[in-house]
Amino acid sequence: MPIVTLKAKGQMTIPKEIRKALDLKTSERLMVTLEGGQAILKPLKGDILTIGGSIKIPPSGKPIAFKRVRKEVQEAVALKIAAGTKK
Repeated sequence: MPIVTLKAKGQMTIPKEIRKALDLKTSERLMVTLEGGQAILKPLKGDILTIGGSIKIPPSGKPIAFKRVRKEVQEAVALKIAAGTKK
């Protein structure tokens, strides 16, 4: 069982065997949830097709800032992942 050490700034290194098993690449994001007193790491993976229809077009029809859309997409994917893993 791999063991990690928490650094002064709250950082840790995910062991290579775990990164490989989860197919994690550099700069990928993980969602951390608490379940029963344990921290659970969940990779945020997916593409625009997996969250189709989750972003609403504003009534004004004006363009939305890219950063805002990206944030909404990330949040939608995170919620979908969290919902899919709850029992």
